Amino acid sequence: MKVSNPLERHFPDAVFAAGCPSRTVLDHVMSKWGLLVLLSLSDGEARRWSELRRRAEGVSEKMLAQTLRTLVADGLVLRDARPVVPPHVEYSLTERGRELAALLVPLMDWVVVHAPDILEDAAASA
Repeated sequence: MKVSNPLERHFPDAVFAAGCPSRTVLDHVMSKWGLLVLLSLSDGEARRWSELRRRAEGVSEKMLAQTLRTLVADGLVLRDARPVVPPHVEYSLTERGRELAALLVPLMDWVVVHAPDILEDAAASA
């Protein structure tokens, strides 16, 4: 099996090992909610929790909180809590998060453009 050229330096034997740290990061970044949160912040604007919840329509409070905690811990999202009453918390991308989002936006664009045809093909073959 041959892997694509840029991946050869990381996977010279073409094996995506189960214990590779990339698996954990992929799980965080490519989860449905992780991806949508990162894309929601990709325009560079800081967002409050409630705005992120509106943008990632369908996410539960629990899943959004869990996703944000994970992305903050991974160093992809910055949580800015201001000591005011009522509490004011905003989320934005870190430099690492901006670098990642720049790669994810074209992927999402491709998905949106091709989703109708892919779903139509899937339905036709079912």
